[in-house]
Amino acid sequence: MDGKIRVGVSSCLLGNRVRYDGGHQRDRYITDVLADYFNFIPVCPEVECGLPVPRETMRLVGDAEHPRLITSKKGIDHTEKMIRYCTHKVQQLENENLSAFIFKKNSPSSGLHRVKVYGSSGQPQKKGRGLFAAAVVNRYPFLPVEEEGRLHDAPLRENFIEKVFCYHRWKMFLQNNGGYKELLIFHTDHKLQLMAHSPKHLSKMGRLVAESKHVSREDLLGKYQECLLEALSLKATVKKNVNVLYHIMGHFKKLISSDEKSELLEIINSYAQSYVPLVVPLTLINHYVRKYRIFYLLEQSYLKPHPDELMLRNHV
Repeated sequence: MDGKIRVGVSSCLLGNRVRYDGGHQRDRYITDVLADYFNFIPVCPEVECGLPVPRETMRLVGDAEHPRLITSKKGIDHTEKMIRYCTHKVQQLENENLSAFIFKKNSPSSGLHRVKVYGSSGQPQKKGRGLFAAAVVNRYPFLPVEEEGRLHDAPLRENFIEKVFCYHRWKMFLQNNGGYKELLIFHTDHKLQLMAHSPKHLSKMGRLVAESKHVSREDLLGKYQECLLEALSLKATVKKNVNVLYHIMGHFKKLISSDEKSELLEIINSYAQSYVPLVVPLTLINHYVRKYRIFYLLEQSYLKPHPDELMLRNHV
């Protein structure tokens, strides 16, 4: 990795006092853990569009697909002001070279999922998305995005951070103007990681690489990137991980003793039944991969998709 990964984040999550009440919503997992690996670019749409601190609370009103941003008590409509800001800001973010964005949940400007939208009945429905979050997703459809609340769910956290690191590696490939040979290496190194998310996408991407000499580079990389991010958006389930573990074992099953093979099969079975986390079989597998110098596996991103210090696979 060339330095820390640049990630956009709702400013209040870093402890900045930009909330409507003058407070913040510091998330210590973000500031105390992820900050060791991510260089955060703070954004507060409400303050940056010109609203004061403190300020009246706001909410989304009307159609969930095209809501208005209205203050809760006085009914002041800030929609156009926010839209002008969003249009400018998402263009500006192009210069930040972001590899992800972490949003503040439930926010009428930055909430990513199930934000309350108040209809004519006055009863809210959790069907909306904050205006700024929607603008970011529309402008950067392949950018990994998540809400801070969901980062405290172990499988969602592992999936998101894995996606961020993989997307960053892909961006490094693009910035280095990788050609066919480099794309083949990238694809080969990520095969098992893709298999754990979507064997279907892995097959499709394999065909893209095989036929790459017959299409333009721009078209090839566009299609490959779309498949890559689609695949990583699908969860790596226990069942799919077990399939990958057996696949890995096939590379050295003739090198280990019958007792070692029985032990590994027993541990994989324990993982399959959710008795132990994924890190347990992977620790033993990594031991054999290093011991027997199986170079194909040594280069596989699946065995080290993110720093071990994050301990993400200790909980999935």
